[in-house]
Amino acid sequence: MATIRAHGIAAQLPRRFEGRIFIRPASVGVSYPVGQFATFPIPDDIGDFGSGAVTSMGPDDVFATLFEYGPESLGTALFSSQGRPSSLSPDDFSPVRLRRGIPGQSGTQRFFTEAGRPFSFYAVLGSHIRRNSLVPNVNELISSLSITPASTPPPEVAPRWN
Repeated sequence: MATIRAHGIAAQLPRRFEGRIFIRPASVGVSYPVGQFATFPIPDDIGDFGSGAVTSMGPDDVFATLFEYGPESLGTALFSSQGRPSSLSPDDFSPVRLRRGIPGQSGTQRFFTEAGRPFSFYAVLGSHIRRNSLVPNVNELISSLSITPASTPPPEVAPRWN
């Protein structure tokens, strides 16, 4: 398994996954780290939550994003859960939880604070019907993540590993 690490986020990529951790150049204000992980090639020009990529998913694919929000989110009700979810169940996924509804797909989103940093974990399954066999892949990814406290603003560019 390959390990990727940048901006205080690390992931030991499960079998079949590729990933990247980066910060988008800030066009206005400040930008924060984003981790994107998938069981298919991740296009370079996709949105933070997978727009431009999830349309190319097959029924056995998974896409996930770990998205950091700014410090103004700390202490709010939305980010009151401490620590990322330890695991998700097939019942946590639903076609109506997708940012963009694509027939047959299923998604979930969790907001939390870890290491003093506010995050969202968003995952899309290529097939709602196959969620029982796909959710263990998501859980393996979640368990591989580690987050350390932010100490200094990260650089603008991070490497990508496939």
